[in-house]
Amino acid sequence: MFRFALGRLFQAVPVLLVVITVTFFLVHSAPGGPFDADKAVPPEVLKALEAQYNLDQPMWQQYLSYLGDVVQGDLGPSFKYSGRTVNELIGAGLPTTAELAFYAMLVALGVGITAGVTASMRPNTMQDYIPMSAAMIGICMPSFLLGPLLVLIFGIHLEWLPVSGWGDIPGDKILPSITLGTAYAAYIARLSRGGMLEVLTQDYIRTARAKGLSEPVVIAKHALRGGLIPVVSFLGPAFAGLLGGSFVVETIFQIPGLGRFYVQAAFNRDYTLILGMTVFFSTLIIIFNLLSDMLAIWLNPKLRQEIRGSN
Repeated sequence: MFRFALGRLFQAVPVLLVVITVTFFLVHSAPGGPFDADKAVPPEVLKALEAQYNLDQPMWQQYLSYLGDVVQGDLGPSFKYSGRTVNELIGAGLPTTAELAFYAMLVALGVGITAGVTASMRPNTMQDYIPMSAAMIGICMPSFLLGPLLVLIFGIHLEWLPVSGWGDIPGDKILPSITLGTAYAAYIARLSRGGMLEVLTQDYIRTARAKGLSEPVVIAKHALRGGLIPVVSFLGPAFAGLLGGSFVVETIFQIPGLGRFYVQAAFNRDYTLILGMTVFFSTLIIIFNLLSDMLAIWLNPKLRQEIRGSN
């Protein structure tokens, strides 16, 4: 297992390098600059600002300098948040975004696994068609449409829940969590159904039923562990996607997380903040993918044997 994890980490290094390289040159090739939106300043002041942030150097020198800083864990200073580094901004917004992602994952797992397992117990019946149709709707409906719809119904018409903010009013986490977690709940429902359908046809499940065990006991004690392996493999990219894709939900519900910085960085041409956020989210995707793969291997004895045999 250790050699597998180490190999995956070594494979991640060139992936991160490609992400950093492509993002760096795309950001610097975009029209405009980080100081264009500011009040007009004398040319000598502009030159001093460019020298302060190394923008007066050739592009290749800026690139190599940035790579050297990233290797040391330094994502550089922000161009727009004077006196603050990208590391500090990520540290300030990460707790809120991580909390939102955690609640959204709870929604996704609770709704998705329940719907998928329920559908798999009686395939090709209404018990299967209804949750899977709802899952398809959840996949097709984007968060920028679902969020305002939930706000309109539960926040404005019914006045049950607050429509913005985070942590100030009881219940203000409900609508953002549902908005962000719905699409992932739909994917998990379909993965759960497929995994459970495959497991429920295995010989050991038929043996458990022949012993007289009730269907809930067969599902809970014998089928879930194998049937949810596809879900476990999906958890890594799902949680990374929740963290990285929360900026739309954070914008809709005015949540002070990483998404706010990401959106503002794009408008402000804040090169270092855009690059830092991209590097940070890319690293999260790699880490969570690795963790989910290792958990799937731990749950599946066949995968463990294949890895031992390859080593």
